Amino acid sequence: MLNRRTLLTGLAGVLTAAALPLWAETPVFFAEDGAAIRGYDTVAYFTEGTPVPGAPTIAVMWKGALWHFASHENRAAFEANPRAFAPQFGGYCAYAVARGYTTDTDPTAWQIVDGELFLIHSPEVARLWAEDIAGNIDGARRNWPAVLDR
Repeated sequence: MLNRRTLLTGLAGVLTAAALPLWAETPVFFAEDGAAIRGYDTVAYFTEGTPVPGAPTIAVMWKGALWHFASHENRAAFEANPRAFAPQFGGYCAYAVARGYTTDTDPTAWQIVDGELFLIHSPEVARLWAEDIAGNIDGARRNWPAVLDR
């Protein structure tokens, strides 16, 4: 009986692991040292219109990354609807994702387009991004999330 129970438990674990990709969301956010957006407050981009450093003491864990906030109100807004504030393409450089690869971002190189936050690698790359924003977003959407496997 013990052998059958062990076998059934093991089989259940294998089946659960095999089914996991069918229902689980990909928890992929660029998080240097564990903090998303290098510790900047993602809500502040929308409410303040500028990058604002968050406080490690006002934080929440979401999708495998620690999100810092400048205020408890911003943290509450994020917790109520994180997808409304999280950067697109896992917080990786939207310009790079449009070209089929990932790279880190500079929290001061960003843009909100149609209510979505896009982070860019650097101010220099942000100038390239601005030459064809719609095309870059379309390209990045085509490549995401497959670009993570490259």
